[in-house]
Amino acid sequence: MTLHPEIAKFVAGLPVPPEGPLDPVAMRAGAEAHVPPLEERLPLHAVEDKTARTAAGEVPVRIYTPVEADSYGVLVYFHGGAFFLDSLETHDHVARSLAKETGLKVVSVGYRRAPETAFPAGLDDCYTVVRWAAEESESLAWDGTTLAIAGDSSGGTFVAAVAAKAHDDGFHRITHQVLYYPSLDLDFDVDRYASLRENAVGYGLETAGLKPFNAFYIDSGADPADPLVSPIKRADLTGLPPALILTGEHDPLRDEGELYGRRLREAGVAATVRRYEGAGHGFVQHFSWIPEYHRAFAETRDFLGRR
Repeated sequence: MTLHPEIAKFVAGLPVPPEGPLDPVAMRAGAEAHVPPLEERLPLHAVEDKTARTAAGEVPVRIYTPVEADSYGVLVYFHGGAFFLDSLETHDHVARSLAKETGLKVVSVGYRRAPETAFPAGLDDCYTVVRWAAEESESLAWDGTTLAIAGDSSGGTFVAAVAAKAHDDGFHRITHQVLYYPSLDLDFDVDRYASLRENAVGYGLETAGLKPFNAFYIDSGADPADPLVSPIKRADLTGLPPALILTGEHDPLRDEGELYGRRLREAGVAATVRRYEGAGHGFVQHFSWIPEYHRAFAETRDFLGRR
């Protein structure tokens, strides 16, 4: 299938990237400029900014309560952005849609980003917020059942790494992991995956851009050979939580996500892998207004057993 026409129109209108090194401050400002005003966002029962006091320090979180109820399942969400870009604001619409569709209380994590902080600061923030959510069951009105983690792109990297850390630490309260077009292998040798060649140019995220976009993270001390940086390099995947992995047909990262799903199944982990046709990278963040891609939230709901 060719690229979805609405996505193709968007990609055709993208400006030519400026020459020279990336400017994280300017890029963040550009992303924040596209955040809609509060009155135009999906309404929920409550949205609250809070500080989670964790073993990694104080971490800003945004808590989304879909409806008034006595108790809730909880989903902890990690936004994408190549470990240096994006924020609670740029992914506010994703967290709202997850809360509305699943009925879960969503905790979105404002983790520390590269290049200002070194690896593993962001990962530690994500992991300790998950543990904080379990410990704060009374204030979050967690019902003690579903404790899911979800993330898109580099947020998907954190999902896989957090699931592994939790398993190794004997913290077995995570019930599900959801990875939207995850970045799972930060070794960007184009011969590693066919999708790096097939989807190299013309679909939004381009293969040549992977190294410079991830350079802030790698230069901060994230070693691509480390399974907490490239989760696909983890040798033993047994015992990890059930996984839902959504990939895009025209995403350079497609094949590593699908390979990870196969490896999970080979390790005895229940893993559902779904390829979204006509989609490139970022379709949940940027194109969930298109019905075919908004379906990702319903698929997440069904995977979590929240029918």
